[in-house]
Amino acid sequence: MTRSAAPQEIRIGIVGAGLMGREIAAAIQRWPALIDHPVRPRLVAVCDINPAALEWFRQIDTVEHFATAHTDLLALEDVDAVYIAVRHDLHEHLYLDAVRAGKDLLAEKPFGIDSDAARRIIRAIDETGVFVRVSSEMPFFPGAQAVIEYARSGAAGRLVQVRSGFLHSSDLAPLKPINWKRQARYCGAAGVMNDLGLHAWHAPLRLGWRPSRLTAQLQDLVPARPGPDGVSVPCDTWENAAVHADVETPDGPFVLDVSASRIAPGSKNTWYLEVTGMEGGARFTTADPKRVEYFGTIDTPIGREQSWQSVEVGSQSVWPTVTGGIFESGFSDAILQMWAAFLAERAGALGDRFGCATPAEALACHEMADAAALSHAEGIRVAPASDTAS
Repeated sequence: MTRSAAPQEIRIGIVGAGLMGREIAAAIQRWPALIDHPVRPRLVAVCDINPAALEWFRQIDTVEHFATAHTDLLALEDVDAVYIAVRHDLHEHLYLDAVRAGKDLLAEKPFGIDSDAARRIIRAIDETGVFVRVSSEMPFFPGAQAVIEYARSGAAGRLVQVRSGFLHSSDLAPLKPINWKRQARYCGAAGVMNDLGLHAWHAPLRLGWRPSRLTAQLQDLVPARPGPDGVSVPCDTWENAAVHADVETPDGPFVLDVSASRIAPGSKNTWYLEVTGMEGGARFTTADPKRVEYFGTIDTPIGREQSWQSVEVGSQSVWPTVTGGIFESGFSDAILQMWAAFLAERAGALGDRFGCATPAEALACHEMADAAALSHAEGIRVAPASDTAS
């Protein structure tokens, strides 16, 4: 029996020890669930400006370095790649520091507070040659991958409409206290399009569906929220964004609807993708994570009829795991798959599997947000900017 080569060890550092930092640490601890992955990550360093946030990571015996300044972590020779999860207004500064320190990077969305920041980060990546991808885990659900593969297959025929979105209801309560995501100086003028937009645009952009023109409607539903002292503070970010776009293809144009919402009553954390064409369709939503629906025609006693038919999907996504195929998949599994894709692509072993969002795709998402803001403000259809950054 031929034995596989030993996995390459990659030493990981995390900057930002909050919710997503802990989620990434947990995913790394679950790495043995992956089958024959060429890389073995080891979490060795964690940084947060709040020393108390570091305490959770002390239970992970591989972590050797605890820092409160990101420059201290980036100076470590025994860190190969970093994950950085900080406020949007801090992205450019920390990402540039990481790239210039020679660290490979899984960055958080939106990859800079605006399109100009994203372009500056990309220029630094091009100058240094480090490997950088951007976090977007939702398309790694098995059902999402099924719809993506269906779209790639051409089984839908000439496309009629594609719908993609990411919906929260976390801002539904108008008395929810203000935080940084509700303030443009920290979150960015794009608001929800910065916070959730890449999740909704990742799959369409990866499938080559870049709009030629779009219209948008943006909603600012709660103009003020309570501050720390109870005094009302302006809440000056867009809570909801709906984009209606035209996409040109060799078979003709189709309609692409992309939504990002922080006030979507009834939706807790819902991602969806629906592709319909003249010959068929497929759709998936994380609100029903075991189920993928396919559209087609069926023979019935009264003749041939149109029908959406459901299929239950199991646990398997981009990279195979030891988890039984009949079992269900969830958010933590999607995080693990995203990291499996990131480190496999870094090692040149991803092949034709679905990969993490690229810096160019993150920039394209910013360009969609810029066009959406102009469309909403002027009430016009807008052709998004097209950047040649790699």
